[in-house]
Amino acid sequence: MSLSNSANHSSIIYIETHYCYESVNGSCKKFVRPLSLQFFMFVSMGIAVLLTVSGNLLVIMAISHFKQLHTSTNGLILSLAVCDFLLGALIMPCSAMRSVHGCWFLGDLACKLHTSTDIMLSTSSIFHLSFISVDRYFAVCTPLAYRSTMNSTTTFVMAAISWLVPAIFAFGMIFSELNLKGSKAFYDTNVRCHGGCPVFFSQASAAFASMFSFFIPGLIMFGIYIKIYKVARSQARSIKGQTQQFRVGGGNESKVSGQRERRGAIILAVVVGVFLICWTPFFFCNMIDPFIGYTIPPTLVDALVWFGYMNSSFNPLVYAFFYSWFRKALRIIITGKIFYRDSCRMRLYSE
Repeated sequence: MSLSNSANHSSIIYIETHYCYESVNGSCKKFVRPLSLQFFMFVSMGIAVLLTVSGNLLVIMAISHFKQLHTSTNGLILSLAVCDFLLGALIMPCSAMRSVHGCWFLGDLACKLHTSTDIMLSTSSIFHLSFISVDRYFAVCTPLAYRSTMNSTTTFVMAAISWLVPAIFAFGMIFSELNLKGSKAFYDTNVRCHGGCPVFFSQASAAFASMFSFFIPGLIMFGIYIKIYKVARSQARSIKGQTQQFRVGGGNESKVSGQRERRGAIILAVVVGVFLICWTPFFFCNMIDPFIGYTIPPTLVDALVWFGYMNSSFNPLVYAFFYSWFRKALRIIITGKIFYRDSCRMRLYSE
């Protein structure tokens, strides 16, 4: 709303400012956006939440229900899907309200819980992907030792680490306010306000958190998949040179198994690539922002957070595009055949 005063042949424009809590001193400013833009943002974010929750729920149902899918790799994919499902169900709806209005109406404790869980789930995702890359390394590079190495106990330990370590890191950092250490005065003076829930890092905490949660695991995964790619190429040339021997000696089963493992590694490399594309812009900005005086616009950071969230929506789409067993499982679930007797023993792919 604007008012014009032309008493001295000059025009003064007054812009009305809205606050999250109008009657509270030190309240955060509320975003004033047209209703059409608010509607578009809510619809877009609602679609993202729906895709994330429903897509990952289908992955959870498929891997949990069908016994043929009870493998070490799929166990880690199941745990990753649970992580993405929780992000869509618990984090994204609250983040949508904060993104549209710029306000947090749930209190300080809920803000810390939301921030901690958000960081935990994002870190947990890349830990899961790191262990999946390790699983694929053993499957492709040491196939004879794979079954003895990647057993159910190993998978459980990997999944447990992928949940516990990020939880300790995220909740410990936020509730102890280690993320403010070194910049608390700046935070209290320039950032803290009633009705806000910013994710703030000092220089040291931003560098450490970004390296621990993203860049170091990302580099490890990149190195592992480079190694897998080299071994897979070597194996492919070896198989091509021994095609006649496979035909005569009946080694086709081993050949098909090796091809399946390499294809699985390629598909999961795509999943890792999508993750890195979605989250790299945010973690890069998150790390450099404290070193350039927090000059990156908050709206840009918020947009990059949502781009990162979209990774949790994309994963089920990647599985549906590449995995024939997932598409078949979807048809069984959607058509209700999952309720048939012994449906858990249905064959989704040939061994």
